[in-house]
Amino acid sequence: MKRVATLAFYAVGALAIAYLALYAYAAFRGEPIIPGDPIHIFRKPDAPSYS
Repeated sequence: MKRVATLAFYAVGALAIAYLALYAYAAFRGEPIIPGDPIHIFRKPDAPSYS
């Protein structure tokens, strides 16, 4: 039971750190977040558009 509680604690901590990292990325990116827009994190500027 103690091992399950420890794993749950680490999982919640990892989710919190991931959420804070995503929030920091969105806050310092400089562009407003608009619902419905696709997320282009790893897209090259000269990549072809297939849509």
